Amino acid sequence: MYRVLLVEDDPRLAELVTEYLSGYEFTVDLVTRGDAALEHFKTAAPDIVVLDLMLPGLDGMVVCRQIRDVSDVPILILTAREDTYDEVSGLEQGADDFVNKPVQPRVLLARLRALLRRTQTKTTLDTRVLEFGALRIMTSDRSVTWRGQPCVLSNTEYKLLLVLAEASGRVLSRDELLKKMRGIEFDGLDRSIDNCISKLRRKFDDTMSEKIKTVWGEGYLFSPSAWN
Repeated sequence: MYRVLLVEDDPRLAELVTEYLSGYEFTVDLVTRGDAALEHFKTAAPDIVVLDLMLPGLDGMVVCRQIRDVSDVPILILTAREDTYDEVSGLEQGADDFVNKPVQPRVLLARLRALLRRTQTKTTLDTRVLEFGALRIMTSDRSVTWRGQPCVLSNTEYKLLLVLAEASGRVLSRDELLKKMRGIEFDGLDRSIDNCISKLRRKFDDTMSEKIKTVWGEGYLFSPSAWN
């Protein structure tokens, strides 16, 4: 059985989805307010999240970002708004799939199963250990140690560090980094990559920007020899 966290304030839709998914391999936990979603997520530890955008208490986009900062769990967004901006924004916040309402229950079931298969395959295959001097990245449990001590990173920080380390010695543009992390292209306005780079530098004592170098006009470079 898989546990689904359904964050939805429409009682009829919530009842329909809960009843349908419960007839298959899913147990459904329902939350009707955005401001209660993250705390329930931490308690319930679901395998997948189905998230409405228009929620009381807290906007669904904010909820998506909050969950993504602490977990890599698959997130599927449901919305009644047919605006491509919402879809792009949802993907930028870390969502894995995007479905417009009204949705047929069997279509939702198929999407959830596909996301879970993708996640399980990735988890099963990715068991690497990347080491650069005093830095050690273990993909099996997504843990990072720095100078022998555990380093606590948000989900976004871990993803960015891993992408940079995998391309060690090669400059990656913001566009490349965004596509690898989110599957979308850099539009020239998104500064989340720059902000996350700054956070990584602080956590790894990179005050001189030697470990993660800025190559002006091109992007960022992970310097493998600087992690001592």
